[in-house]
Amino acid sequence: MPYDDADRYRDYGSEADDPSLYGEARSAINLRYMMSLIRSNLLLIVAIVAVFVAGGVIMTMLDTPRYTAAATVQINSSTAQVLKGELREDSNEAVDWDADRAIKTQVEVLKSRSLAQRVVQKLKLAATPQFFISQEVEGIPPGTSTQALTDIATGLVQRNLVVTLPRDSRVVTIAWSSTDPRMSALVANAYASEFIQSDLQRKFDSSAYARSFISDQLAQTKQRLEESERALNAYSRQAGLFRTRDATASSDSKSGGDTGGGNSVTTTSLLQINTAANEATARRIELEGQWRAVSNTPLLSNRDVQANLTVGGLMTSRAAAEAALQLERSRHLEDYPSVKAKRQELETINSQLTAAANSVKAGIRAQYEAALETERRLVSQVDRLKSDTLNEQDRTVQYALLAREADTNRQVYDGLLERFKQLNAAAGISLSNISIVDTAAVPGAPSSPNLFKNLIAALIAGLALAGATVLLKEQFDDSIRVPEDIENKLRVPMLGVVPRSLHENPEEDLLDPKSPLSEAYNSLRGSLLYSTSGGMPHILLLTSAQPSEGKTTSAVAIATSLARMNRSVLLIDADMRRPSLHRRINYTNERGLSSLLTTHDALTSATLPSGYGNLTFLPSGPIPPSPTELVSTPRMEELLQEAARAYQVVIIDSPPILGLADAPTLSALADGVVFVVEADRSRRGALKMALRRLRAMQPVLLGAVLTKFDPLKAGNRYSEYYGYDYYQYDSTEKA
Repeated sequence: MPYDDADRYRDYGSEADDPSLYGEARSAINLRYMMSLIRSNLLLIVAIVAVFVAGGVIMTMLDTPRYTAAATVQINSSTAQVLKGELREDSNEAVDWDADRAIKTQVEVLKSRSLAQRVVQKLKLAATPQFFISQEVEGIPPGTSTQALTDIATGLVQRNLVVTLPRDSRVVTIAWSSTDPRMSALVANAYASEFIQSDLQRKFDSSAYARSFISDQLAQTKQRLEESERALNAYSRQAGLFRTRDATASSDSKSGGDTGGGNSVTTTSLLQINTAANEATARRIELEGQWRAVSNTPLLSNRDVQANLTVGGLMTSRAAAEAALQLERSRHLEDYPSVKAKRQELETINSQLTAAANSVKAGIRAQYEAALETERRLVSQVDRLKSDTLNEQDRTVQYALLAREADTNRQVYDGLLERFKQLNAAAGISLSNISIVDTAAVPGAPSSPNLFKNLIAALIAGLALAGATVLLKEQFDDSIRVPEDIENKLRVPMLGVVPRSLHENPEEDLLDPKSPLSEAYNSLRGSLLYSTSGGMPHILLLTSAQPSEGKTTSAVAIATSLARMNRSVLLIDADMRRPSLHRRINYTNERGLSSLLTTHDALTSATLPSGYGNLTFLPSGPIPPSPTELVSTPRMEELLQEAARAYQVVIIDSPPILGLADAPTLSALADGVVFVVEADRSRRGALKMALRRLRAMQPVLLGAVLTKFDPLKAGNRYSEYYGYDYYQYDSTEKA
């Protein structure tokens, strides 16, 4: 293939270097990679975990036993109240989210400093030495003030309090711990009881503001009422107004009665005399009718006269006398004495009857005249009082204004007084929505230290720190330990994995075509044959970041493998600083690449046979003073073109990249570059730096080869995956 056709391989190299082609594999969690990472850092992980576990055991042994007592309280969303001897719940139930927020608020109140101070004050913990002993507090100066001791005790109480609110529950657990079990139970129970007391106190205090406000308003309203009453009385005295007022004046005013809250004396007199005048007129009319009836009818025919008892008795006597006279006349003559006597008796009765009738008539007339006189006087008095009332009304306009103001102040005062009484009555009858479910019992066993929990916590903390340390170490270390690191860390395709040689000299393994090393390079050869769209690159460059990574061995193995496929291969040793290829063929290295670059000799003048029919070596030649200048000359490009025309595959064994410019320069002249990476080698950023220098020349980077890989060290799965156990077994059997 002409050397100028290498541009089409550069297109592939740009695609191969694109991280997006295999970024999906990097983003996923690779369990094999994680297991390899753990295996490679196993000693570090074990050391960190062991230190934490030992620290947990030591802390557990040195820690003082502590006892935890717990009380439980229930926090309801509604509050009960006692009103008029009955227990009822508040009607304003909160919605669920608001009730949950209220319960969480109560939990925060439990943790507050004010509640801790209430507990300290109730139990007098500041003056209790046993409390400070239970908290392992020593060295308090003797002259410490009471306030300072209270502050210290409050802080200790808060520090050892644990409040737990389970999810979807209203039962809160109040736990308190100390070295004294009795003190723990005492403080926990005090917390529960003081929590309820403080809740009631807050509710009482919340109404104190309203009571204080209403009390102030009540005093001001009372003063205004007194002033308005005095102004009303002063004006009434000045104007000469006399009004009757009673306890129902305000209610009468509300019902539309007199605005002044009562009637004046003149008005009252007018009403009373007017009523009496009306009654007198009615009486006069009645008596006038009787008189007219008596005057216009016969005296004895009038009903009023007949109704008189005297007249009635005389008329009865007259009837009896007439009957007796008629009887005597029927028996005797008119001159007969008995007849005369009866007639005389009848005349006497008639005379008496006439006198009695006239007396009744005179009585009716007297009554009529008396009623008439009474009516006249009463009417005259009504007329006089009417005039006085009209005059008085002119003076009651201002009185009505003052009276209305006084009534308004009285109504406001009565309302405020009633509300003030209700607030005072309701302030102390609210029940708490918090109730104690279980009181704290004296714990019989210590809650801490717990060896099992401490070991678990130490183990978890150690594993967490070990994991963080390993991950942090991995971020700053670009060492390649498993094949996945090639793509994860270097972001280049992986061409093949070469295992570590079973012998000190890898050539002994390469002589065996069934050895794991030979099979690995055969697999690498297959990858290179299909590494580009045109097949095997014509000019192939092998390089590495640092020396001794298996670059030369890989170049020899690839060249030998291709030669066995009946392809003509030229292997060039381009490392003119520390050449090693001539030693493999026992050549003195008197002539080679450096000789051709300093002369115009033909390529064949420096090439040597390798022992394989299709493989030819070009040693490095004598070490020149400046290899980089020789590689950068046009003569190097001419030699590569000449080699490409003479051989099917040209393989260049270049020097390492770091610190040298030879490899990046040669990579620009090659059709493909293979980056050789030694497995499990400490690098500290060397690989990434080498790749950055290499990519600066925009080469066709085919991928990377992982050499000296130990699958047993990386994990059994890698050993099974790469199939090296089978060949090791076979080699053993052959031995």
